[in-house]
Amino acid sequence: MKKGQHDHRREEILQILSVRLRRILEYADIDYAHLQEIRIRIGAPLMILYRGEEYFVTEKGGLASHPADAHTVTLAELRETMEFVSNYSLYAFEEELRHGFVTIQGGHRVGVAGKMIVERNQIKSIRHISFLNIRLAHQVLGCADRLLPYVRRGDSLYHTLIISPPRCGKTTLLRDMIRQLSNGGNGCKGMTVGVVDERSELGACYLGRPQNDLGCRTDILDCCPKEEGMMMLVRSMAPKVIAVDEIGSRSDVEALEYVMNCGVRVVATVHGDSMEDIENKPVMGRLVKERIFQRYVLLGGQAGKIQAVFDERGSCLAWEKDFAGMGGRVC
Repeated sequence: MKKGQHDHRREEILQILSVRLRRILEYADIDYAHLQEIRIRIGAPLMILYRGEEYFVTEKGGLASHPADAHTVTLAELRETMEFVSNYSLYAFEEELRHGFVTIQGGHRVGVAGKMIVERNQIKSIRHISFLNIRLAHQVLGCADRLLPYVRRGDSLYHTLIISPPRCGKTTLLRDMIRQLSNGGNGCKGMTVGVVDERSELGACYLGRPQNDLGCRTDILDCCPKEEGMMMLVRSMAPKVIAVDEIGSRSDVEALEYVMNCGVRVVATVHGDSMEDIENKPVMGRLVKERIFQRYVLLGGQAGKIQAVFDERGSCLAWEKDFAGMGGRVC
């Protein structure tokens, strides 16, 4: 990340924090290109996830390994932070809050937790917000470069499933795949891509506009359930490819099969540690057995590291060594 981008990213985050928390993080000697999360909990130590490790943040912005050394977040600090996040109008963000997060400028996502107000088995609103998780948006342009030759078929795409444990880069990799498939290049034509962005992480839309670059031929359904969104895109936007993050439910799989039967290519992600892990899951295991997906991309070990690429028969097409450089990392 260039210095100007680093400074801009830093300001996007600092401006939504309470005055006290802002000053603490201004003291911190951290590279915002590698800052992943800021955890703010009332009566608990201020924490960050930085370069893949958790740290407690002291009053003077130091990074500590023990919670007793950290600044303790107050109710006033959390409330003031929420005022900045919502521009002093929580009511205007009530619909987003029902989903458990607010997306801010820059595509960063503020997750919230507290007392849920439920009516007729539906979440109506959230009150007494006491926990925040600020997740910084990370877009790594070009991180799918070395993977695309294994999943692309001329001007089309193999049905592809990215398998990854949490925090190993599956969303980042999917995001760059979408961008490159949409724009085209390296002798391949661009494709119309439909994205169902249920958690607003892929496009990170702010006021309806994506903050991340998903390409010039991409249409996004933001904060839309995957099952309904995939059906809507097929009916209305005529995509050649549909991309979704974190499938797993029976309804997700049924929608995927419908999309594939309509001749649309699919690229999706799922939580998992290995091919065997996916095969042992009742819903996902059937997809593997019936060879629904034609390519499986396995991430793991460290963030952005591709361990292997398999075809629908389970034959390995590429290992870590085929993604040489930075220990096999692509993003």
